Amino acid sequence: MILKDKLREIVKLQREELKRQNTGIPRELIKKIDFNSSHAIIISGIRRCGKSTLLRQIMKKTSKFYYFNLEDSRANDFELADFEKLNKIFKEDYGEQKNYFFDEIQNVPGWEKFIRRLQDNGKKVFITGSNASLLSKELGTRLTGRHLTYELFPFSFIESLELKKENPSLEKFQDYLNKGGFPEYLKYENNEILQQVFKDIIIRDIVARYGLRSTNVVKELALYLITNTSKEFTHNQLRKIFEVGSTNTITSYISYYEESYLLFTIPQFNYSYKKQLVNAKKIYAIDTGLIKANTASFSEDKGRILENSVFLKLRRKYKEIYYFKEKYECDFVIKEKGEITQAYQVCYELNEHNQNREINGLKEAMKKFKLKKGIILTLEQKDEFENISVIPAYEWMKNKQ
Repeated sequence: MILKDKLREIVKLQREELKRQNTGIPRELIKKIDFNSSHAIIISGIRRCGKSTLLRQIMKKTSKFYYFNLEDSRANDFELADFEKLNKIFKEDYGEQKNYFFDEIQNVPGWEKFIRRLQDNGKKVFITGSNASLLSKELGTRLTGRHLTYELFPFSFIESLELKKENPSLEKFQDYLNKGGFPEYLKYENNEILQQVFKDIIIRDIVARYGLRSTNVVKELALYLITNTSKEFTHNQLRKIFEVGSTNTITSYISYYEESYLLFTIPQFNYSYKKQLVNAKKIYAIDTGLIKANTASFSEDKGRILENSVFLKLRRKYKEIYYFKEKYECDFVIKEKGEITQAYQVCYELNEHNQNREINGLKEAMKKFKLKKGIILTLEQKDEFENISVIPAYEWMKNKQ
């Protein structure tokens, strides 16, 4: 519980801080948000990826609003009952408004009850959160059919160029592969920023939130997976490596990484859902800069860094992404409306040693799913043969999603 006078002071300070903060470059996601809907707008994503900045950009489109940041350490004692107190302060100090903005609302258990009341009273609500599961669970119980969820990622290649006022080129793309897209890191280029992001996710978003005791295992498993991005893994394999008693423990930890947006897994495509569950999955990280800042042995594996970056570009637009593997392997196949519609192969450099493997893997997927076209993404090569296009990844990345 927070006393009303203290809460009023926090609200005042937060609004003053808002005025001083830069709204940054317009994020690509803002064009996709349906501002005319009466639904609550939920923006989820990894911590420090720019959700608060995006909220400020949205605020500029609305002349009057209420705002409160639940991540503020001054509001650590905020409880569900304090929402009513907060609402009275809003009205007393800033008059009657329609638009409500809340940062990191999942920090308050039961928050969805208050949001439902606001909606019932015709209010427009904008919410950010850094845990996909907590948000979806609460939304599913109280706000079913009354919310629209959007995912925000660190800067895309194009956004990073806009930040620096640069034009796309191979050199700039290689720089992006090295640095990734976390806004604060791109501003200061200090590895400690990305190392702290990783620590905060492990300690605050996972260990503390889920009441875990094995902090070291949670951290070491995450580092192992980040180091092995774009590789296959099984839960049983990881159980043996980390000498954990149950595969259920490994399964839970990986779900926590995914819910906090630290890591993503994609399954091997199979028409049988049961086989999909037992087959090996592939792992990808939220940001290539985060990988490099937190691992020592991975920095020179340019092919896997490129593949991770391509995955993130695809993941911004598509939810159902698989890898395909029979006699050969295809890195990514995209499922839309129940059908596989696209196939991609990623190869840092197409040469005489890997050409047959890369092309055959793509052709096998194209034949399986009756696709007329396939794409091989490389660092800088460009070619065309039969129904396969070889495209430099940086040119492909220039298209906004």
